[in-house]
Amino acid sequence: MRVCVYCASSAQCDPVYKDAARALGRTLAEAGCTVVYGGGATGLMGALADGALAAGGDVIGIIPRFMVEVEWQHPGVGDLQIVEDMRERKHRLLTGSDAVIAMPGGSGTLEELFEALTLKRLALYFNPIVLLNTNGFYEPLQRFMEQTVEQRFMNREHLRMWSLVDRVEDVLPTIRATPRWGEDARSYAAVR
Repeated sequence: MRVCVYCASSAQCDPVYKDAARALGRTLAEAGCTVVYGGGATGLMGALADGALAAGGDVIGIIPRFMVEVEWQHPGVGDLQIVEDMRERKHRLLTGSDAVIAMPGGSGTLEELFEALTLKRLALYFNPIVLLNTNGFYEPLQRFMEQTVEQRFMNREHLRMWSLVDRVEDVLPTIRATPRWGEDARSYAAVR
């Protein structure tokens, strides 16, 4: 299984997030999953790659050229794919993935997550999207997304586009238990 992981590069966040990223990398590697992520060396990105690599896992980093020019790439990732810009990076991260995991992060992580959700809503992406709710990080977003349904910007069915899990050990079971998103999703993409 090829798993795309969106996560932060911040080295300033609480260590609990980096610990979860390292544990997620290790868990995915031990399960034989290929980790595909943004290619960075710091913060949750670096911890994720470190965890997977320490467990002998396959890691693919996809990183824009400008980030390589300032040496933000992870030196231990053997399959580092350099792309021209952030748009190509997002496309390559998602293309061919069997699942998406969004760890806590800032605007970049959230942008990637929302693009994946938008593509799923439009029946252009069909695989599981899991939000790893470390330290309750995604609870406000969950409430906000429920509000978008209550205020008729999305349909109730759209709340099934992602799953929220609190623990790393729940990620893979949730991915495996999530049915493929329906090919008919476009029929309810617009608010009814």
